[in-house]
Amino acid sequence: MMTASTADDRWALTLYVDGASTSSIHAIETVRRVCDEQLGGHADLEVIDVRQQSALAARDQIVAAPTLIRRFPRPPRRIVGDLSEDSWTRLGLDIGPAGISGDEPDSDE
Repeated sequence: MMTASTADDRWALTLYVDGASTSSIHAIETVRRVCDEQLGGHADLEVIDVRQQSALAARDQIVAAPTLIRRFPRPPRRIVGDLSEDSWTRLGLDIGPAGISGDEPDSDE
């Protein structure tokens, strides 16, 4: 979990979704859960529906939804596509080990 004590440690995330599609619903749930569990309330998440706010999507050059943009901390980062797995979302945001089953190192070493 992230430990932060100043406003400089806040994360700024923008999640672009496509209406109420299944992938968009899963992305919203996953990103909110990761923000709550991993960033401990130090994240500002803006959710934008590309159908309702196409100008914002064009501004950020969004070509697929869901797309998650990490604006802060720098450098900026984009995750495009399936955001239904917490572990892959954490890995994409670079906030700790993925913990993806099957990819764990052997504990007998």
